[in-house]
Amino acid sequence: MSDVDIAASSFTRRIMQRVFPKVPDFFALLAAQSAHVNDAASLLVEYMGSDSQQASKKLVEAEREGDRHKVRNLTLLNEAFSTPIDREDLHRAIINLDEIINSCHSIVVEMHSEVLALKPDKACLEMAVYLKAGVEAVAAGYGRLGSDPQGGRADAEKADKALKSLARTYRCALAELFNDNDFHNIFRRKEIYTQLSRAGDRLNICNSTLLDIVVKLC
Repeated sequence: MSDVDIAASSFTRRIMQRVFPKVPDFFALLAAQSAHVNDAASLLVEYMGSDSQQASKKLVEAEREGDRHKVRNLTLLNEAFSTPIDREDLHRAIINLDEIINSCHSIVVEMHSEVLALKPDKACLEMAVYLKAGVEAVAAGYGRLGSDPQGGRADAEKADKALKSLARTYRCALAELFNDNDFHNIFRRKEIYTQLSRAGDRLNICNSTLLDIVVKLC
Protein backbone atom coordinates (compact mmCIF):
# COMPACT_ATOMS: atom_id res chain seq x y z
CA MET A 1 0.00 0.00 0.00
CA SER A 2 1.39 3.39 -0.99
CA ASP A 3 1.84 6.33 1.36
CA VAL A 4 -1.07 8.03 -0.36
CA ASP A 5 -3.31 5.03 0.22
CA ILE A 6 -2.24 4.82 3.87
CA ALA A 7 -2.95 8.52 4.41
CA ALA A 8 -6.34 8.22 2.71
CA SER A 9 -7.24 5.19 4.82
CA SER A 10 -6.22 6.98 8.02
CA PHE A 11 -8.24 10.05 7.04
CA THR A 12 -11.29 7.91 6.26
CA ARG A 13 -10.97 6.12 9.59
CA ARG A 14 -10.82 9.42 11.50
CA ILE A 15 -13.89 10.71 9.69
CA MET A 16 -15.81 7.50 10.43
CA GLN A 17 -14.84 7.71 14.10
CA ARG A 18 -16.21 11.24 14.27
CA VAL A 19 -19.43 10.38 12.49
CA PHE A 20 -19.88 7.02 14.21
CA PRO A 21 -17.90 7.15 17.47
CA LYS A 22 -17.14 3.91 19.28
CA VAL A 23 -19.93 2.84 21.64
CA PRO A 24 -18.77 2.05 25.20
CA ASP A 25 -19.30 -1.53 26.33
CA PHE A 26 -22.23 -0.79 28.64
CA PHE A 27 -22.76 -4.48 29.36
CA ALA A 28 -19.23 -4.68 30.78
CA LEU A 29 -19.73 -1.44 32.70
CA LEU A 30 -22.95 -2.72 34.30
CA ALA A 31 -21.26 -6.03 35.11
CA ALA A 32 -18.41 -4.24 36.88
CA GLN A 33 -20.73 -1.92 38.80
CA SER A 34 -23.05 -4.70 39.91
CA ALA A 35 -20.08 -6.83 40.99
CA HIS A 36 -18.94 -3.94 43.20
CA VAL A 37 -22.42 -3.69 44.70
CA ASN A 38 -22.20 -7.40 45.48
CA ASP A 39 -18.93 -6.77 47.34
CA ALA A 40 -20.58 -4.01 49.37
CA ALA A 41 -23.52 -6.26 50.25
CA SER A 42 -21.03 -8.89 51.44
CA LEU A 43 -19.45 -6.31 53.73
CA LEU A 44 -22.88 -5.51 55.19
CA VAL A 45 -23.41 -9.20 55.97
CA GLU A 46 -19.97 -9.34 57.55
CA TYR A 47 -20.78 -6.33 59.70
CA MET A 48 -24.17 -7.66 60.78
CA GLY A 49 -22.64 -11.00 61.68
CA SER A 50 -19.80 -9.72 63.82
CA ASP A 51 -20.19 -5.95 64.37
CA SER A 52 -16.85 -5.74 62.59
CA GLN A 53 -15.22 -2.31 62.61
CA GLN A 54 -13.06 -3.41 59.69
CA ALA A 55 -16.15 -4.19 57.62
CA SER A 56 -17.57 -0.80 58.58
CA LYS A 57 -14.45 0.99 57.36
CA LYS A 58 -14.40 -1.01 54.14
CA LEU A 59 -18.00 -0.02 53.47
CA VAL A 60 -17.00 3.64 53.65
CA GLU A 61 -14.47 3.08 50.85
CA ALA A 62 -16.92 0.88 48.95
CA GLU A 63 -19.43 3.73 48.97
CA ARG A 64 -16.82 6.10 47.54
CA GLU A 65 -15.80 3.60 44.88
CA GLY A 66 -19.47 3.10 44.08
CA ASP A 67 -19.79 6.82 43.42
CA ARG A 68 -16.86 6.59 41.02
CA HIS A 69 -18.56 3.76 39.14
CA LYS A 70 -21.79 5.75 38.96
CA VAL A 71 -20.18 8.98 37.76
CA ARG A 72 -18.09 7.20 35.14
CA ASN A 73 -21.04 5.22 33.79
CA LEU A 74 -23.39 8.20 33.72
CA THR A 75 -20.76 10.32 31.97
CA LEU A 76 -20.23 7.67 29.31
CA LEU A 77 -23.99 7.29 28.93
CA ASN A 78 -24.48 11.02 28.46
CA GLU A 79 -21.69 11.20 25.89
CA ALA A 80 -22.56 8.01 23.99
CA PHE A 81 -23.62 8.39 20.37
CA SER A 82 -25.72 5.25 20.67
CA THR A 83 -26.40 2.51 23.22
CA PRO A 84 -27.11 -1.24 22.85
CA ILE A 85 -30.28 -0.91 24.97
CA ASP A 86 -32.60 1.89 26.02
CA ARG A 87 -30.85 4.80 27.70
CA GLU A 88 -33.62 4.93 30.30
CA ASP A 89 -32.92 1.33 31.34
CA LEU A 90 -29.21 2.00 31.59
CA HIS A 91 -29.76 5.15 33.61
CA ARG A 92 -32.18 3.38 35.96
CA ALA A 93 -29.75 0.49 36.52
CA ILE A 94 -26.74 2.75 37.14
CA ILE A 95 -28.56 4.97 39.64
CA ASN A 96 -30.27 2.24 41.63
CA LEU A 97 -27.24 -0.05 41.80
CA ASP A 98 -25.40 2.83 43.45
CA GLU A 99 -28.34 3.45 45.80
CA ILE A 100 -27.98 -0.09 47.16
CA ILE A 101 -24.40 0.68 48.20
CA ASN A 102 -25.52 3.99 49.67
CA SER A 103 -28.14 2.12 51.69
CA CYS A 104 -25.61 -0.39 53.02
CA HIS A 105 -23.30 2.44 54.03
CA SER A 106 -26.08 4.52 55.62
CA ILE A 107 -27.33 1.57 57.67
CA VAL A 108 -23.94 1.03 59.28
CA VAL A 109 -23.42 4.76 59.84
CA GLU A 110 -26.82 5.04 61.54
CA MET A 111 -26.14 2.05 63.76
CA HIS A 112 -22.91 3.70 64.91
CA SER A 113 -24.50 7.12 65.45
CA GLU A 114 -25.09 8.55 68.91
CA VAL A 115 -28.82 8.71 68.22
CA LEU A 116 -29.28 4.98 67.57
CA ALA A 117 -26.10 3.32 68.88
CA LEU A 118 -27.30 -0.15 67.95
CA LYS A 119 -25.65 -3.53 67.79
CA PRO A 120 -26.66 -5.92 64.99
CA ASP A 121 -29.29 -8.51 65.90
CA LYS A 122 -30.55 -11.72 64.31
CA ALA A 123 -33.15 -9.95 62.17
CA CYS A 124 -30.58 -7.47 60.84
CA LEU A 125 -28.26 -10.31 59.88
CA GLU A 126 -31.03 -12.32 58.24
CA MET A 127 -32.23 -9.38 56.16
CA ALA A 128 -28.66 -8.55 55.16
CA VAL A 129 -28.13 -12.16 54.05
CA TYR A 130 -31.25 -12.08 51.87
CA LEU A 131 -30.23 -8.71 50.45
CA LYS A 132 -26.82 -10.16 49.59
CA ALA A 133 -28.42 -13.21 47.93
CA GLY A 134 -30.58 -10.93 45.81
CA VAL A 135 -27.69 -8.65 44.87
CA GLU A 136 -25.57 -11.66 43.93
CA ALA A 137 -28.31 -12.95 41.61
CA VAL A 138 -28.83 -9.53 40.00
CA ALA A 139 -25.08 -9.08 39.56
CA ALA A 140 -24.94 -12.47 37.81
CA GLY A 141 -27.78 -11.39 35.53
CA TYR A 142 -26.16 -8.11 34.58
CA GLY A 143 -22.88 -9.92 34.12
CA ARG A 144 -24.28 -12.21 31.43
CA LEU A 145 -26.18 -9.59 29.38
CA GLY A 146 -23.41 -9.37 26.81
CA SER A 147 -23.13 -13.12 26.27
CA ASP A 148 -26.24 -14.93 27.52
CA PRO A 149 -29.06 -12.43 28.19
CA GLN A 150 -31.69 -15.17 28.24
CA GLY A 151 -29.95 -16.64 31.28
CA GLY A 152 -30.69 -13.43 33.12
CA ARG A 153 -34.29 -14.57 33.61
CA ALA A 154 -33.23 -17.30 36.02
CA ASP A 155 -31.04 -14.84 37.91
CA ALA A 156 -33.96 -12.42 38.18
CA GLU A 157 -36.14 -15.21 39.59
CA LYS A 158 -33.49 -15.98 42.23
CA ALA A 159 -33.35 -12.32 43.16
CA ASP A 160 -37.13 -12.16 43.42
CA LYS A 161 -37.17 -15.12 45.84
CA ALA A 162 -34.51 -13.44 47.99
CA LEU A 163 -36.50 -10.20 48.01
CA LYS A 164 -39.65 -12.01 49.12
CA SER A 165 -37.69 -13.64 51.94
CA LEU A 166 -36.30 -10.26 52.96
CA ALA A 167 -39.80 -8.75 53.04
CA ARG A 168 -41.12 -11.69 55.08
CA THR A 169 -38.26 -11.36 57.59
CA TYR A 170 -38.92 -7.63 57.83
CA ARG A 171 -42.59 -8.17 58.70
CA CYS A 172 -41.78 -10.86 61.26
CA ALA A 173 -39.08 -8.69 62.84
CA LEU A 174 -41.50 -5.78 63.22
CA ALA A 175 -44.17 -8.02 64.75
CA GLU A 176 -41.69 -9.35 67.29
CA LEU A 177 -40.27 -5.89 67.95
CA PHE A 178 -43.67 -4.44 68.84
CA ASN A 179 -43.96 -6.96 71.67
CA ASP A 180 -41.11 -5.14 73.39
CA ASN A 181 -41.92 -2.75 76.23
CA ASP A 182 -38.85 -0.61 75.57
CA PHE A 183 -40.23 2.07 73.27
CA HIS A 184 -36.81 3.61 72.78
CA ASN A 185 -35.51 0.27 71.47
CA ILE A 186 -38.58 -0.12 69.26
CA PHE A 187 -37.94 3.25 67.64
CA ARG A 188 -34.25 2.56 67.04
CA ARG A 189 -34.66 -0.99 65.75
CA LYS A 190 -37.58 -0.09 63.51
CA GLU A 191 -35.46 2.59 61.81
CA ILE A 192 -32.74 0.08 60.88
CA TYR A 193 -35.22 -2.60 59.82
CA THR A 194 -36.94 -0.07 57.59
CA GLN A 195 -33.65 0.99 55.99
CA LEU A 196 -32.85 -2.64 55.22
CA SER A 197 -36.29 -3.00 53.66
CA ARG A 198 -35.68 0.11 51.54
CA ALA A 199 -32.40 -1.36 50.33
CA GLY A 200 -34.51 -4.28 49.15
CA ASP A 201 -36.77 -1.82 47.32
CA ARG A 202 -33.77 -0.46 45.42
CA LEU A 203 -32.70 -3.98 44.58
CA ASN A 204 -36.21 -4.71 43.32
CA ILE A 205 -35.92 -1.79 40.88
CA CYS A 206 -32.58 -3.15 39.65
CA ASN A 207 -34.12 -6.57 39.22
CA SER A 208 -37.10 -5.18 37.30
CA THR A 209 -34.70 -3.25 35.08
CA LEU A 210 -32.72 -6.42 34.45
CA LEU A 211 -35.89 -8.19 33.32
CA ASP A 212 -36.84 -5.26 31.08
CA ILE A 213 -33.43 -5.42 29.40
CA VAL A 214 -33.61 -9.20 28.98
CA VAL A 215 -37.03 -8.94 27.33
CA LYS A 216 -35.80 -6.29 24.89
CA LEU A 217 -32.63 -8.23 24.02
CA CYS A 218 -34.39 -11.56 23.54
